[in-house]
Amino acid sequence: MKITYHVAQHDGGYAYRLDNVLSEPFATHQQALKAAKAAAERQHLEGRDAEITYQAADGTWRSEHARGGDRPETVVVDDG
Repeated sequence: MKITYHVAQHDGGYAYRLDNVLSEPFATHQQALKAAKAAAERQHLEGRDAEITYQAADGTWRSEHARGGDRPETVVVDDG
């Protein structure tokens, strides 16, 4: 699985997004880029198996079992 974080201008500042879900706002491009890279890095940390709940791009909430060693490939794209 591959996920891509995009960094771009948003609401007079900057944010990063995954699909159509935006992060909190950042005052500078550099802050948003740093936060996106940190989020991407956290995706590589192995953990314990867990039941997770998340909001999908279509706005629905989903639950699933996540294996602690099942980590996605991540990319950060600077659109800004």
